[in-house]
Amino acid sequence: MAAKKIVLTGGGTLGHVTPHLALIPILQWEGYEIHYIGTRDGMEADKIRSIPGITYHAVKSGKLRRYFSWQNFTDPFRVIAGAFQAAHAIGKIRPNVMFSKGGFVAVPVVMGAWLHRVPVLCHESDLTPGLANKLCKPFATRMVTTFPECAQALGKKAECVGTPLRPELFSGVREKGLSLLGFDGRKPVLMMMGGSSGAQSVNKALREALPQLLPDFDVAHLCGRGNLDASLGGTPGYRQLEFLDADLPDALAAADLVLSRAGSNALMEFQALDKPMLLVPYPKGASRGDQILNAQSFEKRGLCRVLLQENMTADSLAAALRETWSARDQLKAAVKAAPPADATARIIAILHEIEKA
Repeated sequence: MAAKKIVLTGGGTLGHVTPHLALIPILQWEGYEIHYIGTRDGMEADKIRSIPGITYHAVKSGKLRRYFSWQNFTDPFRVIAGAFQAAHAIGKIRPNVMFSKGGFVAVPVVMGAWLHRVPVLCHESDLTPGLANKLCKPFATRMVTTFPECAQALGKKAECVGTPLRPELFSGVREKGLSLLGFDGRKPVLMMMGGSSGAQSVNKALREALPQLLPDFDVAHLCGRGNLDASLGGTPGYRQLEFLDADLPDALAAADLVLSRAGSNALMEFQALDKPMLLVPYPKGASRGDQILNAQSFEKRGLCRVLLQENMTADSLAAALRETWSARDQLKAAVKAAPPADATARIIAILHEIEKA
């Protein structure tokens, strides 16, 4: 009997790739032959190519911009070329089903699948549908979302399920995390996540707030590559790291309070781990405003506290963190009452449904 085949696609940011990492081990265990269609040099290329047993196919794709650029006139032709490349690849692979995580590379791939009548399941992480998934919707069989508001906006094809989460996320050991961070566990641990280039203002405010925070908290600061502050090295109760990979579950197990941007994948992880959260969403002027909407949705449901970047100073950040900590029991109760954050099992089930339809 021939192996079942699935095509995965999505790229542009790590948030379009990491959900696949939760699905891939299950798909491999179920015996699927897995193919991934992405760009040649995108973030998804190195991440997926490093996983044994997956065949990677590179196609052209234009970037979908919401601002003026001369490339807006040429990139549609790259999307069309990518659709023909994807259709050719899909014709050779002959997959039973496809899962798309969105991002600009997904558009030509989903179009290519539609040309070959391959059933497609698309996932949207943010509260409002991204441009890529809006373009993919006519060609998708079903759509799943992280937020209930997004499912409502997408209509009958859509279902709110959460987001696929890697199982190792739940394997952390608090004692190992405390040892890794150099803390003794006597004070609650505040962890800042999301320290990429987009979090410089939060990095700065947190460091300025340390004199107010360190009497009450140990602070673990994942500040992003190249963002270490040598002048703070050795500060008692403060540990700064550029990032964590294999050790992240242990560090999260040690965290009692989280300070973060409001990317949807991170929010689902914190919700699944029952972490009280203070969110500082990426401001609208620097993005399409999806993080602000994500944070507002969580706040409306009582799952977090929010501090807008324009209102953030060292003093207001310290005050907001103390208030969030004071409300931790209330926040944890709301998180436990919320729908499940981990969509892995439901997405696998829907893939089976549309494959057999």
